[in-house]
Amino acid sequence: MMTNYGNRITQGQFSFLPDLSDEQIMAQVKYALKNNWAVHVEYTDDPHSRNTYWEMYGMPMFDLKDPAGIVMEIKGCRKTFPNHYIRVTAFDSTRGWETPRMSFIVNRPEKEPGFGLVRQETQGRQIHYTIHSYATDRAESERY
Repeated sequence: MMTNYGNRITQGQFSFLPDLSDEQIMAQVKYALKNNWAVHVEYTDDPHSRNTYWEMYGMPMFDLKDPAGIVMEIKGCRKTFPNHYIRVTAFDSTRGWETPRMSFIVNRPEKEPGFGLVRQETQGRQIHYTIHSYATDRAESERY
């Protein structure tokens, strides 16, 4: 049985594991670069599972081959947005389009508010369910 202790957001790889250390992040970035994948850093304060388009921090690092440069970008994003979710995504463009091959969270807010299930009864006794992020109950600048 898989258990999510603490109701953490589980998006991307490694999300059921404890937070990755900087050495573990460096190892994953090295793996992505070894496979010639472009890496970029993204952040958000709304981690809803359908919110797949996070804000980019800087530009995608297509030409960068040194993992230390990417880790430097991650640290810069953490410093700028300490209370946001930050993830690293690696893209493979070998087939002519960008395909995500790896994505994992490298920073989380100290307190993750979680989600609620909203039930709505509609015409004909149909029931619709929606997932509501508690983070969006506050204004964007006040979420974390």
